[in-house]
Amino acid sequence: MATKDSKPTRAEKRAAKAAAKAARGPRFKVIRDAYQVTKRERPKVGLILLLIFVAVLAVGITIGAILGSPIYAAFVTTPLAFLIAFIIFTRMATSAAYSSIEGQVGAAASVLMSIRKGWTVDTAVNVNRNQDMVHRAVGKPGIVLVGEGREGVKILLNDERRRMERVAPGVPVHTLVCGEIEGQTSVRKLQRQMKKYPKKLSMSQVRELRARIKSVGGMNIPLPKGPMPRNIKLPKRP
Repeated sequence: MATKDSKPTRAEKRAAKAAAKAARGPRFKVIRDAYQVTKRERPKVGLILLLIFVAVLAVGITIGAILGSPIYAAFVTTPLAFLIAFIIFTRMATSAAYSSIEGQVGAAASVLMSIRKGWTVDTAVNVNRNQDMVHRAVGKPGIVLVGEGREGVKILLNDERRRMERVAPGVPVHTLVCGEIEGQTSVRKLQRQMKKYPKKLSMSQVRELRARIKSVGGMNIPLPKGPMPRNIKLPKRP
């Protein structure tokens, strides 16, 4: 182990480089996967991003030339052009990811599982033979039951709601149907809708609620066979 006055050894340098590489790996993999999904939906995504980068850089250099400092303007504008291109890519990747799962069985489950903070999600806690299904999310707003399917999904939602009200009396239970029909919540708006529910429980109450549901059995039924959506892997917004 290197002291304050001594230089790090080669082994320590190699270990530090390996740790840095391991930290960068998953991040680049997410961006690469998002780019591949986006390219399937929009084959010209690379050209579009390049044109945006060049256009922003050209505007910056032009302004710098007018002010008499084109080289300094290019130095300042390059990271800005990259940032703007990346923001636009993020939005394109999000749109492409939703397009790739819309209409598929389990699309709502994919969106719910992509919510990383504040929610514990159990997919397909109630399913019928027609592949109508209900997913359950537990968080500070209480319990949210998300159904997807056709006519039978309302029956499944009502059954699961009554069960949750028996398991956790007094806890808010919200229900919604994910779909593209009028009155339903589209896949693209599902995450936004989850954020709209008012927070009623503390973290200790949420932990207690999760434990109570787990103790009585989550009825986590395997998803039915058929085409399943790809996992949504999007780059983090800068």
